[in-house]
Formats: sequence, C-alpha cells, structure tokens
Amino acid sequence: MITEVSSYFGHTFRIATWGESHGGGIGVVIDGCPPRLELSAGLIQNDLDRRRPGQSRLTTQRKEADEAEILSGVFEGKTLGTPIAILVRNSDAKPEAYDHLKDLYRPSHADFTYQEKYGIRNWEGGGRSSARETVGRVAAGAVARALLQEACGIEVLAWVSQVHTIHSEVDFSTVSLDDVESDPTRCPDPDAAAKMTFAIEEARKNGDSLGGIVTCVARGVPAGLGEPVFDRMEADLAKGMLSLPAVKGFDIGSGFEAVKMTGKDHNDPFIAGDDGPTTATNNSGGVQGGITNGADVIFRVAFKPTATISSKQETVDTENNPVELSATGRHDPCVLPRAVPLVESMALLVLADHWLRQKTINVL
Repeated sequence: MITEVSSYFGHTFRIATWGESHGGGIGVVIDGCPPRLELSAGLIQNDLDRRRPGQSRLTTQRKEADEAEILSGVFEGKTLGTPIAILVRNSDAKPEAYDHLKDLYRPSHADFTYQEKYGIRNWEGGGRSSARETVGRVAAGAVARALLQEACGIEVLAWVSQVHTIHSEVDFSTVSLDDVESDPTRCPDPDAAAKMTFAIEEARKNGDSLGGIVTCVARGVPAGLGEPVFDRMEADLAKGMLSLPAVKGFDIGSGFEAVKMTGKDHNDPFIAGDDGPTTATNNSGGVQGGITNGADVIFRVAFKPTATISSKQETVDTENNPVELSATGRHDPCVLPRAVPLVESMALLVLADHWLRQKTINVL
C-alpha cells in the first residue's frame, strides 16, 4: 500500500492541496494560520483571478470563474486559528476531450511516471498532475499574503522577465503590481511585452509552445528568517518553486552568474544603515548562510515550454506500441503569464512559514 504524502507543504504554516483537473473541484486546507487575521473570500479572489484560465488570448480558453468558497476556519471575517478549508469548484471540466489520450503517454507529461508509481492514473487532463492543482496553492498564498502584510509589511511581487529569447529590462526595486498587470504578458517592459505577445501568438499558430523566466522580489523581509542547515531560506524557496508544474530551474541573487565573478566582485560589503547594518550590493539575493539579511530577496524561476502542443509528435501507447499524437483541446501556448501568481504564492507560503517559525524562536 502506498501512502500519499506529497500533497503537504510547510512546517508551521502548513497546507494540503487536493483535487483533479476535471473532477468536482480543487481546494486546500491551511493549518497553522494565527487567529484574528481579517480574511474574506474576496481577498482570496484577487489572486485567483490572476491565475484563472481564459483571462486573455495568450492563455488556455478554458472558462473557469474560480470562485473561492471558505468552508471553515473563518468567523465574522476573521480567522479562528483552526484549519481553513477553501474550495474552488470546476465548472468547465470537459473530460471527454481527453478520450483520445486514454491509452497514450503524452511526451514530457506525467502520464507514464504516474502509471509506474501508482499503477493507476487519471488521464482526464492529467488529473492531479495538471497545473489546475495550483488553484489551492494560490488560495493559500493569498492567506499568507494577508498574514505577512499585517504582521510585518512583507510585499511579494513577480513578473515575466523573459519569454524564449526575449529579455526585458525591469528595475526590481521600483516595479509595481500595476506595472505587472498593465499587459496580458505580465511583463512590465512595454517593448519586450509586445515582442513576447507576438512570439507567443506565432507559437500557437505553429502548433508549438514557449518557455521563459519569472523573476520575483520580496521586499521588507526582516533579517533572521531561515532555518539552517537543511531548511535554509533559499533551499525552501527552491523546493517550493521546483514543485510547481513546468519549472526546470531556480536561482537566487547572482545565481549562475556568480561563476563568472571573483570574490572581490561578488561579496556584499556591510555598511551602516539607519536601522543597523545593511549591504552596499545584493549579490546574495537577500540571503546569507540560509538566513535573510534584511535586503530584498530576489530570485528567478525557469519554466519549460508547455508540453501539450498541437503539432504531431512520436510517442507510445500503454501497450508500448509506437503511435503518432496530435494533441487537441485547450492549453496555454506559454505558461509564463499565468505562472506569475504561482511563483508569488509559493514565495508567500515559504516566507509565512519561516516568519512563524522565527516567532516561536523569539518567544522561547
């Protein structure tokens, strides 16, 4: 008997997501949220609206309102300190659209690996492996956002910084939510956004897809968050980001560019700040020794091209016979625009968890 444990994330602020792409609904249970936090379905809806399908011509045309229903843990607009259950019902599920995939293993999907692991799989849109699972993460991230804003003023913001070979120029210290939301690509550089839009639309026309990078900054993060040695801040951020569908890479601060630098160039000198020591540069990305140092936490997440494409591909069926597949149905030609709130949500969950863990240390 196999026991499923991979649906849980977090230590003190802990979540468990549930649901399949074309089942009755998707949801999350949040445990560890402190009491008396103001919370409403409308607050959660703000982030879910940024993730939902069908929001522009650049995304899948599946039509889901993704309306959040709070089932427990909130009374008279405030959290009770008990588990918070949130449900989002599936209203535009079309499992019959996947009948032609029932006996096939789609290239670069989890069809074969889920079958090998469990001996059974939900082939309707990928079931549990579908990116629709992230609805629960975004709902939980909205709760974490409210907690961090009220507790210590932490702000988390992500944006699309690259699609395929198209790079953007964005000042992470000043970019705002309005800047990010000003274009369907969620790239706040207008010139780059226009090029990205054209490239994504061309990929769709050609039966192809594109990948790219989401950059994220967390501002106002206090020094001292992170649990060495194994629960380092960057380690938990990396785990959170790499658990997202389609993610293939993570780096923080200078990241892989650090290999081109010398110690003299890379070290962040300490200087006297108004509220204590600060750093003149931020090659560390706001984390040193696995613990936040008070600077902005900045990192990047690389997403692969969407695996579902309409062009013909070679694959095998469940009997290991070679077949040719031309996928039909609804899919994103580029996941980047809808991935922005996913990256924010996982960062918020990690930061909320570590903030609560640090509060426990300070109490003791």
